Amino acid sequence: MAAWAQTAFLLFSIMLAVIGKVEKELSPECKEFLYMGTPPRGLEHHSVQFICQYYNKKPRYVTLYNTVDHIPIYSAYIFKRSEGEKCMDVPWMYEPQLSTSSETDEMQPFPRSYVHMNFEDAQAVLDDYTNAIHYERGTLNPDEHQNEPDDKAATYTLTNVVPVLPEVNDLIWDKQEHMIRKRLNNYCRGRAHIVTGVTTSGKMIRRENMNRIAVPTYLWSAYCCVDYDHNTPFNDRYKFPSFAYYGLNDDENNDMVEVSVQKLEEFLKKTEFVSQNFQIFVGDCSIQAPEKTA
Repeated sequence: MAAWAQTAFLLFSIMLAVIGKVEKELSPECKEFLYMGTPPRGLEHHSVQFICQYYNKKPRYVTLYNTVDHIPIYSAYIFKRSEGEKCMDVPWMYEPQLSTSSETDEMQPFPRSYVHMNFEDAQAVLDDYTNAIHYERGTLNPDEHQNEPDDKAATYTLTNVVPVLPEVNDLIWDKQEHMIRKRLNNYCRGRAHIVTGVTTSGKMIRRENMNRIAVPTYLWSAYCCVDYDHNTPFNDRYKFPSFAYYGLNDDENNDMVEVSVQKLEEFLKKTEFVSQNFQIFVGDCSIQAPEKTA
C-alpha cells in the first residue's frame, strides 16, 4: 500500500475511534432515555452533538452538547426513586468522545496534566470553572434524581454542567429538584422521563482572553410519567402525567415558575432560542400515546 494511502487509512481509523458515541443519530440503547425514543425537536444547530453518556461500561443518560459554547443544551434521563443522597468523592470528568484522540467512549476523570488539543477545543475543562468566580457548576441531570452509585457518579461530568449563580443553584434550583424527586417518588408508578435544559443569549465566561463557556439565561426542566397514581392529592394531581418549571439564572429575579409542558414550550419559543416547532415530549406526554415498553 502506498505511503499516502496508509496515512489516509490511519487518519480515517483515528476519526472512527474519536467519533465513538458522539453521533447525530442515537443508538437504540441510548434512545431508552428519551420518551418514546425521540429527542426534543426544534433545537437543531450545526454546533451541537448528541452524547450518550457512558460510565462503567453502561449508558447512563443522553446529553445534547454545544461544542462551541462548551455547555449542554439539555440532558435527558430516566428518574430513579431514591432518598436523595449526594454522591461523595467523585472526581469531575471529561468526555473523551469529544477529544482529539481517544481509546474509549466512556467519561474519564481529568488527568493531573493534559494536552490542550485533547480537551479544550470542543468542551469545558476544570480551569474554565476555576476562572468563573461568580458561578458554580450546576448539573442538569442531578445525582439526587439517581439511585445507584454508578448512575450518581455519571452525573459528575462537565458535559452535564452549566454555570449557575450560587444563589440560584443552592437555594432555588436544588430546592426544586428536591420537590420533583419527592413528587415522582410518591406518585409516579412507572418510568419517568426528565429533560432539563437551558437557553443562552450571548453572555460568555472568558479565560485567557477567549470566550469559553456560555452562561445560561434560563434554566428549565420537564418530566413525563404516564403511569401515575390517579388517587394523587389534588394539589399534585394536575401535575401529571407531565409538568415543567423554569427560572432565570439571576441573583435577584430567580423564582421558579411551575407550568404545564405546553406553557413551557410556548415560553421558550418566545426566547427565540428554540425553533417554532419545539416540542419536548412526543404528543406532549399524552396518555393516549403510551410509551413503548423496552
